[in-house]
Amino acid sequence: MATKNSSNFALLVHTCDRYRFLYQGFSAFFNKYWDFKIPCNYYFATENLEVTIDGFKNVRSGSGEWSNRLAHLLRHEITEKYVIYFQEDMWLNKPVDPEFFSELFTLIEKKEWKQVKLTSSDVYKTEPAGYGIEGFTIAKLDNEASGYLMSHQVTIWDREFLLNQLPPNEHPWRNERKGTQRLKKLNPEIYQVDYFAENGHGEINVNPNPTLRSGYQTVSQNSALNERVLPYIEELKNDCEQVDYAIELENHYNNLLTHDGKPKPRKEDIFKKIKNWLKGK
Repeated sequence: MATKNSSNFALLVHTCDRYRFLYQGFSAFFNKYWDFKIPCNYYFATENLEVTIDGFKNVRSGSGEWSNRLAHLLRHEITEKYVIYFQEDMWLNKPVDPEFFSELFTLIEKKEWKQVKLTSSDVYKTEPAGYGIEGFTIAKLDNEASGYLMSHQVTIWDREFLLNQLPPNEHPWRNERKGTQRLKKLNPEIYQVDYFAENGHGEINVNPNPTLRSGYQTVSQNSALNERVLPYIEELKNDCEQVDYAIELENHYNNLLTHDGKPKPRKEDIFKKIKNWLKGK
């Protein structure tokens, strides 16, 4: 279990119980590549399951819609001012630099920033904000020109600001879509840095001399494993303590099983897609 410290930062892994199958892989690669000297507290949030994840305190949100569960955690389980948001299918594949995060935390607290995106995407249109850390440019989003102002990629949030982006009963896709519309109207200052290469995405800013860019792959799609899990499976096969899990992952991938071991649902027919579109889903 993680030891509580005096940091104003929490790292939250927000999960659902149906994806329990991914927890072991997330833990294996997070513990391999993360540096726990980074000054924050670590929370692994399930719905109702009690789990033990190395380095983390297990907190529980209870069942319910995505936004309700996350809001419960931020109101009742996490007291730190800032939250680094992760999900269980984001598996690290490169080391992280504790010096980068220590400097970034200091800057965020000094400037009282509300949202700092730590991944790169072509939907973000940015300009330099006048700050740099470890060779990385801190950029500011052009909110009008950018897409997905509300996203669930790895981001550092002011906890209260994030809570305000969580209306009741929103599933994650609606939260990103509707939340982006709300943020465009609000037009807050949103910052971004090319620290994590999500799924190998390249940098979008001019970074003078970045010392160490980390990365992760999202290994889940439509409740099942995608091809990005394959390098992790091969790596786990070489670990005698993880080989059985690697074989399970391979079986799920080869047989198109969902994370709870069921056959992958057939694709929606065109009529169902139209019906859901008309309903705004």
